[in-house]
Amino acid sequence: MKWIGTCLLLAAVFVSSIGATAAGKPTSSLGYYHTSGNRIVDAQGKPARFNGVNWFGFETENFSPHGLWTRSMDSMLDQLAKEGYNLLRIPYTNEMLLPGKKPSGIDYAKNPDLKGLTPLQLLDKLVQKAEKRGMKIILDRHRPTASGQAERWYTQSVPEKTWIKDWSMLAKRYLANDTVIGADLHNEPHGSVCWGCGDSASDWRLAAERAGNAILAVNPDWLIIVEGVDTNVKGQSGSYWWGGNLKGVRKYPVRLKVPNQLVYSPHDYGPGVSSQPWFTDQKFPANLPGVWDANWGYIHKEKIAPILLGEFGGRSVDLASKEGKWQNALVDYIGKNDLYWTYWSLNPNSGDTGGLLLDDWQTWNKPKQKMLARVMKPVNGGKSAAPK
Repeated sequence: MKWIGTCLLLAAVFVSSIGATAAGKPTSSLGYYHTSGNRIVDAQGKPARFNGVNWFGFETENFSPHGLWTRSMDSMLDQLAKEGYNLLRIPYTNEMLLPGKKPSGIDYAKNPDLKGLTPLQLLDKLVQKAEKRGMKIILDRHRPTASGQAERWYTQSVPEKTWIKDWSMLAKRYLANDTVIGADLHNEPHGSVCWGCGDSASDWRLAAERAGNAILAVNPDWLIIVEGVDTNVKGQSGSYWWGGNLKGVRKYPVRLKVPNQLVYSPHDYGPGVSSQPWFTDQKFPANLPGVWDANWGYIHKEKIAPILLGEFGGRSVDLASKEGKWQNALVDYIGKNDLYWTYWSLNPNSGDTGGLLLDDWQTWNKPKQKMLARVMKPVNGGKSAAPK
C-alpha cells in the first residue's frame, strides 16, 4: 500500500516452539496447499476456501500488529473468525529480525502473554493463536526497513542475500507448521524494476525465481506468491499500479524448481488512492473488467496459474461515488471469476482506504462487510459469512 540485517544470531532458534509443536504431525495431516491450473487445492485436491484480510504493523517501527495498544490479539482474532475470515496476510520488515529490535505499541495489561517477546517471537504467538482458530497465514515481505517501501527487493542496507536468507530462515522456522502456507516475496515492485529484461539487478521475475527456489529448497510445501511490477515489461507499454502489472507472465513466467507452488498476486486500487486514466473513461465502470483482464485477469482465465488479489480496498462502498463504483465492480469481478483475495485492510489507520474496523478499533465496518459478503466462502466447517 502506498500510504505507507542479517539473521545469523537467529540461527540457534530456527527450530522454534512453533515448528516443534507441529513437527510430530504426519505429512498426510498437514494442511498445506499447491496449485492445479488456476486453483489452489489442498493435499487431497479439494479447492481451497479462503476469506482473506491484511493486518499490518510488523512492517512499521512498532514491529507488531497495530491495534494491540487498544485490544488483545486474542480478541481481534476472535472477531476476525466470527466475521468469517480464515486467511491473514501479515506484512513484515527485515528490520524487525535484527538483534535488539523490540516491539512497541502494545498494551501489556491487555496482552500479558506478549510481554518481553522479540518481534519474531511475537510473530510466533500470532501463528500459534491463528492456528487455534483454524486460520492460515501468508507472510508478506513488505519493506526492507521500517522507514518505507522500496522499488527493488534489495537496498544498500538489506542486500539480496539478506532478503533471501531471512526468507529461508522463516521457511525453516515454520517448517511442518501448516498455519503458515506461503511467502509473498516482495511488496509492490515498481519504478526502475523490470519484468523480462534479463538484467539480474533489476528483473523482478528473475529475482522472484532466485528467492522462490531458495525458499522451496527449505520448505517445498509453501506457496510462492509473486506480485507484478508497474511498468518496464518487456514487449509491453503502459503502466499500472505498483505490483499490479503482470502482463509479462504470458511470455516470461516465473520458473520454479518445485512445480505447482506458484501464485501470482496483483494489487489494485481505486481513485481514492490515485487518479488513473481508466477512472475517467466514458465507459467507466463497464471498462474495468477489460482493464483487469489485460493486466492480470488473463492469468486466471487462461488457467496459467492462480490469482490472489493481495491488496484492494477503499473507503467508499456506495454505488454513487466513483470509488464505490470501482470497489463494487472489483468485488463482482472477484466473484464472477472465483478469485482468491486478501482485503486491505483490517486496520482503520490505513490513510487512503480505512479498514474493516472503524477508528475505535472495535466496531466492524458493516457496509464494507456487506459488500465483501458477496464473495465470502463458508469456512472452518461453518456457515457462509454472506447474509441469507
